[in-house]
Amino acid sequence: MPELLIVYHSRTGGSRQMAEAAAGAARAEAGCVLLPAEDAGPDDLLGAQGYLFCGPENLAALSGAMKEFFDRCYYPLLGRIEGRPYALMICAGSDGEGAARQAARIATGWRLRAVQPPLIVGTKAQTPEAILAAKTIPEDDLARCRDLGAALAAGLAMGAF
Repeated sequence: MPELLIVYHSRTGGSRQMAEAAAGAARAEAGCVLLPAEDAGPDDLLGAQGYLFCGPENLAALSGAMKEFFDRCYYPLLGRIEGRPYALMICAGSDGEGAARQAARIATGWRLRAVQPPLIVGTKAQTPEAILAAKTIPEDDLARCRDLGAALAAGLAMGAF
Protein backbone atom coordinates (compact mmCIF):
# COMPACT_ATOMS: atom_id res chain seq x y z
CA MET A 1 0.00 0.00 0.00
CA PRO A 2 1.43 3.44 -0.89
CA GLU A 3 2.38 5.60 2.05
CA LEU A 4 1.91 9.33 2.58
CA LEU A 5 4.37 10.92 4.99
CA ILE A 6 3.20 14.04 6.81
CA VAL A 7 6.00 16.00 8.45
CA TYR A 8 5.07 18.95 10.65
CA HIS A 9 6.37 21.41 13.20
CA SER A 10 4.21 23.30 15.65
CA ARG A 11 5.06 25.52 18.58
CA THR A 12 1.59 26.86 19.38
CA GLY A 13 -0.54 23.96 18.13
CA GLY A 14 -1.91 25.35 14.87
CA SER A 15 0.25 23.34 12.48
CA ARG A 16 -0.16 20.23 14.63
CA GLN A 17 -3.95 20.48 14.38
CA MET A 18 -3.71 20.93 10.61
CA ALA A 19 -1.35 17.95 10.22
CA GLU A 20 -3.48 15.71 12.46
CA ALA A 21 -6.63 16.60 10.48
CA ALA A 22 -4.89 15.76 7.19
CA ALA A 23 -3.49 12.51 8.60
CA GLY A 24 -6.85 11.38 9.95
CA ALA A 25 -8.45 11.77 6.53
CA ALA A 26 -5.46 10.32 4.67
CA ARG A 27 -5.56 7.10 6.71
CA ALA A 28 -8.99 6.32 5.27
CA GLU A 29 -7.44 6.27 1.76
CA ALA A 30 -3.89 4.88 2.08
CA GLY A 31 -1.07 4.31 4.51
CA CYS A 32 -0.10 7.47 6.36
CA VAL A 33 2.69 8.30 8.80
CA LEU A 34 2.57 11.52 10.82
CA LEU A 35 5.90 12.68 12.23
CA PRO A 36 7.11 15.80 14.00
CA ALA A 37 9.91 17.45 12.00
CA GLU A 38 12.46 16.76 14.73
CA ASP A 39 11.75 13.00 14.51
CA ALA A 40 11.62 12.68 10.71
CA GLY A 41 14.70 11.71 8.74
CA PRO A 42 15.90 10.59 5.31
CA ASP A 43 14.79 6.98 5.82
CA ASP A 44 11.24 8.13 6.54
CA LEU A 45 11.14 10.07 3.28
CA LEU A 46 12.65 7.17 1.32
CA GLY A 47 9.96 4.85 2.68
CA ALA A 48 7.07 7.05 1.56
CA GLN A 49 5.68 7.59 -1.92
CA GLY A 50 4.34 11.11 -1.27
CA TYR A 51 4.69 13.95 1.20
CA LEU A 52 2.71 16.63 2.97
CA PHE A 53 4.88 19.22 4.71
CA CYS A 54 3.15 21.37 7.34
CA GLY A 55 4.66 24.13 9.39
CA PRO A 56 4.24 27.61 10.74
CA GLU A 57 5.50 30.76 9.17
CA ASN A 58 7.81 32.65 11.52
CA LEU A 59 9.14 36.05 10.49
CA ALA A 60 8.09 35.48 6.85
CA ALA A 61 9.94 32.13 6.64
CA LEU A 62 9.60 28.49 7.65
CA SER A 63 9.97 27.80 11.34
CA GLY A 64 13.50 26.91 12.39
CA ALA A 65 12.58 23.32 13.25
CA MET A 66 10.99 22.76 9.85
CA LYS A 67 13.99 24.30 8.10
CA GLU A 68 16.32 22.13 10.20
CA PHE A 69 14.38 19.03 9.06
CA PHE A 70 14.95 20.03 5.44
CA ASP A 71 18.62 20.83 6.16
CA ARG A 72 19.20 17.36 7.71
CA CYS A 73 17.47 15.52 4.90
CA TYR A 74 18.28 17.53 1.80
CA TYR A 75 21.68 16.19 0.72
CA PRO A 76 21.19 12.56 1.81
CA LEU A 77 18.08 12.43 -0.44
CA LEU A 78 19.31 14.46 -3.40
CA GLY A 79 18.64 12.43 -6.55
CA ARG A 80 16.77 9.71 -4.62
CA ILE A 81 13.16 10.93 -4.36
CA GLU A 82 12.72 12.76 -7.65
CA GLY A 83 9.23 12.93 -9.11
CA ARG A 84 7.37 12.05 -5.93
CA PRO A 85 4.25 14.12 -5.22
CA TYR A 86 4.04 16.64 -2.40
CA ALA A 87 1.89 19.41 -1.01
CA LEU A 88 2.35 22.11 1.62
CA MET A 89 0.28 23.44 4.49
CA ILE A 90 1.34 26.64 6.25
CA CYS A 91 -0.09 28.09 9.46
CA ALA A 92 0.54 31.82 9.34
CA GLY A 93 -0.23 34.93 11.32
CA SER A 94 -0.30 36.93 8.12
CA ASP A 95 -0.02 35.80 4.50
CA GLY A 96 2.21 32.67 4.74
CA GLU A 97 3.65 33.24 1.27
CA GLY A 98 7.28 33.50 2.41
CA ALA A 99 7.23 30.10 4.13
CA ALA A 100 5.37 28.52 1.20
CA ARG A 101 7.95 29.86 -1.29
CA GLN A 102 10.84 28.67 0.86
CA ALA A 103 9.46 25.13 1.20
CA ALA A 104 8.58 24.99 -2.51
CA ARG A 105 12.16 25.95 -3.44
CA ILE A 106 13.50 23.11 -1.32
CA ALA A 107 11.03 20.67 -2.89
CA THR A 108 12.07 21.93 -6.34
CA GLY A 109 15.69 21.13 -5.48
CA TRP A 110 14.62 17.58 -4.68
CA ARG A 111 12.68 17.56 -7.97
CA LEU A 112 9.45 16.74 -6.16
CA ARG A 113 6.18 17.35 -7.99
CA ALA A 114 3.68 19.77 -6.43
CA VAL A 115 0.21 18.30 -6.85
CA GLN A 116 -1.73 21.06 -5.09
CA PRO A 117 -1.16 24.76 -4.41
CA PRO A 118 -0.03 25.50 -0.83
CA LEU A 119 -2.85 25.50 1.70
CA ILE A 120 -2.29 28.53 3.92
CA VAL A 121 -4.33 29.00 7.08
CA GLY A 122 -4.16 32.54 8.44
CA THR A 123 -4.60 32.97 12.19
CA LYS A 124 -4.34 36.78 12.00
CA ALA A 125 -2.06 36.69 15.07
CA GLN A 126 -0.23 40.01 14.95
CA THR A 127 0.60 41.01 18.54
CA PRO A 128 3.32 39.30 20.56
CA GLU A 129 0.66 37.85 22.87
CA ALA A 130 -1.44 36.49 20.00
CA ILE A 131 1.59 35.12 18.16
CA LEU A 132 2.78 33.20 21.23
CA ALA A 133 -0.70 32.03 22.31
CA ALA A 134 -1.97 28.50 21.77
CA LYS A 135 -3.91 28.31 18.49
CA THR A 136 -7.27 26.77 17.73
CA ILE A 137 -7.78 26.22 14.02
CA PRO A 138 -11.39 26.80 12.91
CA GLU A 139 -13.36 23.79 11.69
CA ASP A 140 -13.68 25.10 8.12
CA ASP A 141 -9.89 25.32 7.86
CA LEU A 142 -9.47 21.85 9.39
CA ALA A 143 -11.92 20.57 6.77
CA ARG A 144 -9.66 21.97 4.04
CA CYS A 145 -6.72 20.15 5.68
CA ARG A 146 -8.71 16.90 5.77
CA ASP A 147 -9.63 17.35 2.11
CA LEU A 148 -5.98 17.82 1.16
CA GLY A 149 -4.82 14.79 3.18
CA ALA A 150 -7.55 12.60 1.70
CA ALA A 151 -6.87 13.78 -1.85
CA LEU A 152 -3.12 13.16 -1.60
CA ALA A 153 -3.61 9.71 -0.11
CA ALA A 154 -6.30 8.78 -2.64
CA GLY A 155 -4.08 9.92 -5.50
CA LEU A 156 -1.27 7.72 -4.18
CA ALA A 157 -3.59 4.75 -3.70
CA MET A 158 -4.96 5.08 -7.26
CA GLY A 159 -1.53 5.54 -8.77
CA ALA A 160 -2.52 8.97 -10.10
CA PHE A 161 0.77 10.51 -9.01
